[in-house]
Amino acid sequence: MKKEISVLIIAHNEEKIINECLSLLKFADEIVIVLDNCNDNTEEISKLYTNKIFSGSWEIEGERRNFGISKCTKDWILEIDADEFVNSNLSEEILQRINSSNDYNYYNIKIDNYIGDKLVKYGWGSTFGRGGVNCLFQKGFKIWGHQRVHPEISLKGKEGPALVNTIKHKFVENISGLFEKFNHWTHLKALDLIDSEKINNENLFRNIRRVFTRFLKNYYKRRGKDEGLMGFLISLFAGLFPLVSYLRAKIYQSGIK
Repeated sequence: MKKEISVLIIAHNEEKIINECLSLLKFADEIVIVLDNCNDNTEEISKLYTNKIFSGSWEIEGERRNFGISKCTKDWILEIDADEFVNSNLSEEILQRINSSNDYNYYNIKIDNYIGDKLVKYGWGSTFGRGGVNCLFQKGFKIWGHQRVHPEISLKGKEGPALVNTIKHKFVENISGLFEKFNHWTHLKALDLIDSEKINNENLFRNIRRVFTRFLKNYYKRRGKDEGLMGFLISLFAGLFPLVSYLRAKIYQSGIK
């Protein structure tokens, strides 16, 4: 029997881009959209494609994503953001994978990240950008953790081979967007460190060391060097991320924000 699939989309004020995203989802048996603090026309555009739209306000990203998963009713779920796009080759591969006779419960799909119109393929990871994500899974086999940014993921069952085709991700419009992401994410990570009390187990030296280990991992192992100066910058952000998050958490605890 043919397996059915829900596509889950998390959106915040995405009126400029969500129509393009939704127009590519004709293969889905169900589209579920979670609107987080939207005050633009995202909801009106979404209604052209689905009636399963849920609005709310979530401080914790993991809670928002788990809520969305709970609203999906089909056998499989593809979880994407409004700035991510599924072309016809990928949608055909997704349907083939979930309907094949195997016992896999989730799959990884690689991400092609764009800065403006430029594809920046290498150097992502270590909490700054994603090179791939386990976003195709059977319902009941994935749970997000209780964090504001980059929540931990708990997966059950057996992982299948990564898909060949990729998701197109319009990550940011320009270089300034990278700095804005870094600023916003380190702020949220600092709050997570304080709430989880992990800040008590951290120290300055350990986070300084991470600057170098993470930079080198992204620049060499993840081939950021192949992207020239852009790859260097992305790798640098990845290296600085834990240190800046730690420093912000310690300063927040002192009463300065």
